[in-house]
Amino acid sequence: MTNGLSRRMTVLALPEWVPDGVRHYLLHTEIGVPIRAVARAVGVHASTILRQIRKVEGRRDDPLIDSGMRWLSGQLRHQADQQGLAPGEDVPVSLEASSESPKARKDFESEAIRVLRRLSETGAVLAAARDMENAVVVREGPEGDTARTAVVELDLAQALALRDWITLTGEPGRVSRYRVTAAGRAALKNLLARAENAATGFADSRAAFDHASRGSPAVAAPRTLQSRGQISESPLVGLARRRDRKGQLFLSRDLVAAGERLREDFELSRMAEHPAEDWQRLMAAPLDDPIRQGGLTEGSSPEAAQARVSAALAELGLGLGDVVLRCCCYLEGLELAEKRMGWAARSGKIVLRIALTRLKRHYAELGELSPRIG
Repeated sequence: MTNGLSRRMTVLALPEWVPDGVRHYLLHTEIGVPIRAVARAVGVHASTILRQIRKVEGRRDDPLIDSGMRWLSGQLRHQADQQGLAPGEDVPVSLEASSESPKARKDFESEAIRVLRRLSETGAVLAAARDMENAVVVREGPEGDTARTAVVELDLAQALALRDWITLTGEPGRVSRYRVTAAGRAALKNLLARAENAATGFADSRAAFDHASRGSPAVAAPRTLQSRGQISESPLVGLARRRDRKGQLFLSRDLVAAGERLREDFELSRMAEHPAEDWQRLMAAPLDDPIRQGGLTEGSSPEAAQARVSAALAELGLGLGDVVLRCCCYLEGLELAEKRMGWAARSGKIVLRIALTRLKRHYAELGELSPRIG
């Protein structure tokens, strides 16, 4: 961003995920660049910049927006101070996107996919409490109970709010709640398509995001078996709301917890340096095959999570392991799973319940049924 002046140019940088409106707001309010100068630099009318600034200012009642803006302001002021730029000084300023590594961009996109998918489930909200380091995604169950399905680093939650991918519901309070927006769902579809392209060798240029400088955990985007860009909720969520002829829930809470436990480890395992891909071979291998001998399962490392997934799938074997892998981990719909596995129509939910019962017993024997999230 330049204004064509010959005086010393001060170059400042913000992460590439920061929206243009936020950049222009910070240039004007934190650095003191006049609105007309910002407009000239980006080639738009001054009224456009003014509307962007007013929109950002109007959103600062949102706790995540406000805390994210304060963090970005601090970063910008720190850079300006290092370069000896005083507020309001009449010096050309260029606000550029910081240069991040491809891995950092991939990490941010993968984390965004993980959180947006959870928020796309029915009844899911992101809850952020004041003075807490993390936010959480919670989902309301069919009987009014709530289950925590994801932990979200506060800086990632701020980025999602600043990009208008999540929005505040109700009034802000000690605990503020957010839901995914239409823009967030559209972004999720684009990110899933980009991740699929990367996995199949047809990657487009990535949208430049980065959060590595703020310590966000890296979770690689899962390889999906479902169709491109699909963001339907987990089959477990749908089945958890169904009831049998006696009015009882088709899947009890402990069966859902077992499936969610496997999914959590599966997502964490994608962070491993060499994530497993051939899960089917593992389930079909003989008991004494080295491929079934996982490493240490204790701890929260990606390698430990991968070993836990391997142990669980090996315990279930072919058939039962296939259905939980498809439905709990890859989020493949039951009808598609039945078709691909050659099963009779409407048989998948019965087999899935049997598999979850075995999976619950597996975790209960290990004393690991409680979720590791948080």
